[in-house]
Amino acid sequence: MDLGLKDRVYVITGATRGLGNAAARALVADGAKVLITGRDEKTVAEAAGELGENARGIAADNADPAVADRLIAAAREHFGRFDGVLISVGGPAPGFVADNTDEQWESAFESVFLGAVRLARGAAAELGEGGVIGFVLSASVHEPIPGLTISNGLRPGLAGFAKSLADEVGPRGIRVVGLLPSRIDTDRVRQLDGLSADPEATRAGHESRIPLRRYGTPEEFGRTAAFFLSPAASYLTGVMLPVDGGARHGF
Repeated sequence: MDLGLKDRVYVITGATRGLGNAAARALVADGAKVLITGRDEKTVAEAAGELGENARGIAADNADPAVADRLIAAAREHFGRFDGVLISVGGPAPGFVADNTDEQWESAFESVFLGAVRLARGAAAELGEGGVIGFVLSASVHEPIPGLTISNGLRPGLAGFAKSLADEVGPRGIRVVGLLPSRIDTDRVRQLDGLSADPEATRAGHESRIPLRRYGTPEEFGRTAAFFLSPAASYLTGVMLPVDGGARHGF
């Protein structure tokens, strides 16, 4: 199936590893061009080099108020156009209600929430018909995840913002979509599993509650993201798609 991605240009934040990187790889494999970001300049350069000639990298922090304009301008400078953004941010510090400090909440709000809002708002101002704004959120949008209190507090708010944005920019032909990963086999998930006393038992317990009986792979997530961002999904907007092997029990 041709997703219609050839020569389209996307900005992918947090794409030096994990889910953002998987999405960037899938997009490039289908003919798109990507501008990827991360906080560390050396890591960003290495990740862009691995993606090949259709990728460029810029060191950027989502918490920077000027980052949206900077990234969109860079995409146009390098590739001549701008068709969409996938906003993927690192997970906030783990912890329970009594553990997380005000400083951790404030830092996460700036990068995870307000940073994502600024990026989406900046993209919406620059995109035309056929443009797309995507969010990588979490299964915590629908159901809190124990030990991830800050994420549980911020991700649902971003999903609500995304739906509001979809309603506002839809008449201009711009789509807004969200992806809700659960147990995808990334460094972040392995780190969280490792916080338990028995990581192997923790993983086995999670897998037993997933209908497909396994964690997802980053490649599976990346292909899903590429489809959602592509013209092939041109009538999908305002939706949040669980990428969880069937773990969500509701519709």
